[in-house]
Amino acid sequence: MNMNDAQHLRWIAALGAAFFACGAAAAELTSPPVAPVAEDVATGLSPWQIRLRALGVITEDSGSIKGVPGSDLSYSDSLIPELDISYFFTDNIAAELILGTTYANIKEDGAVNVPVGRTWLLPPTLTLQYHFTDFGAFKPYVGAGINYSLFYNQSEKPGFHNLHVDNHVGAALQVGFDYMVDEHWGLNFDMKKIFLETDWKADHDVLGPLSGKAKIDPLLIGAGVTYRF
Repeated sequence: MNMNDAQHLRWIAALGAAFFACGAAAAELTSPPVAPVAEDVATGLSPWQIRLRALGVITEDSGSIKGVPGSDLSYSDSLIPELDISYFFTDNIAAELILGTTYANIKEDGAVNVPVGRTWLLPPTLTLQYHFTDFGAFKPYVGAGINYSLFYNQSEKPGFHNLHVDNHVGAALQVGFDYMVDEHWGLNFDMKKIFLETDWKADHDVLGPLSGKAKIDPLLIGAGVTYRF
């Protein structure tokens, strides 16, 4: 290799180094800024979202009275308003808290075949969700979490006294979707299955003290509107 060839190689190496340095600088200048943690990475929206739904509560209708062969329990279904609040940790991961209250009429359908009473139920449910973001305005999600069922304002039918249904902690599964009309407003459809089996007791004028299991396991079917802040 002569001196001119060596000098040419030095010029090529210098130009190559300058090219890569310029490319790195350009990449740094054109890289998008990192979105704030408290905002949606893709849209810059607030991480907070609310939904207002009409919610159908469909119970499983199963239960028993201890010591009474052939006993069975049923519970009335209901339609209630429901509010839920969601927080998005990322575009895909969110937590949702649902708030609503309903009542159930309790009836013994088997050996005794009499109405027992009514109880109100507050079932706050917290789920962790995965949201799919590859379908444009259509945004399906799945979730799983925990439910705490609080029974209150319990009343009895004639012949029964001191009705009490125990509060219960159980699991919840969820599937649903939002269809976003614009970046803030959307339509929502949602289904949750809550696993709720608890103890109950009451006194009867003829039969005396009664107790047993109430397996309610409600299916919650809701539809409504979504608002993303």
